[in-house]
Amino acid sequence: MIWKYPVNLSVLQEMAKNSMSGHLGIEFTRSGEDWLEATMPVNEKTKQPMGLLHGGANVVLAEELGSIASYLCLEDISEQSVVGIELSSSHIRSATSGNVTGRVTPIKIGRRTHIWNIEIRNEENKLVNVTRLTTMVIQKKK
Repeated sequence: MIWKYPVNLSVLQEMAKNSMSGHLGIEFTRSGEDWLEATMPVNEKTKQPMGLLHGGANVVLAEELGSIASYLCLEDISEQSVVGIELSSSHIRSATSGNVTGRVTPIKIGRRTHIWNIEIRNEENKLVNVTRLTTMVIQKKK
């Protein structure tokens, strides 16, 4: 198990409630020993004017999953935090309705940097987006 803290989906949901993730309707749904999942609706908040899931919404879902995953891997959340430092996202297929589900898995979990792979799939389990996120562990300011 990679998580340093228990994965409580309702606590994660509460953390995201008053942020961009909450505004877009992202919900944490499942977790495993080295993965975390969240869903996002494809609706008027997440579509672009042409009626397709906005690429930026995919990136928000991916970054939320990777950042929370990094947070759960910190040695001491009272002293440390994480920030995203690089993100590369490939949009593979469009979505026009329903929900998409993102799953984050680790590529590397180091002392100072974490690298995550996030796959976003539609309700037919077809790949919509693949994102790689690198986060950096920082010390909180006192």
